[in-house]
Amino acid sequence: MADLYQKALESERRSLWAECRLKGLAKDTPERIRIAELDELLAKHKAKKGAASDPSGSQAKIP
Repeated sequence: MADLYQKALESERRSLWAECRLKGLAKDTPERIRIAELDELLAKHKAKKGAASDPSGSQAKIP
């Protein structure tokens, strides 16, 4: 199933990154700060998604 939240974050990040590259924006601009925030959100989402699909502890199946 498609992860629409992840796709939306990645799309926004790509759009902002392209804008920053075209304009040559510095690191302290709102656009670059938002890119850093999106990177954090994507990392958290991927970690959460990975933890949900890979059970461990009491939920893990032991052969």
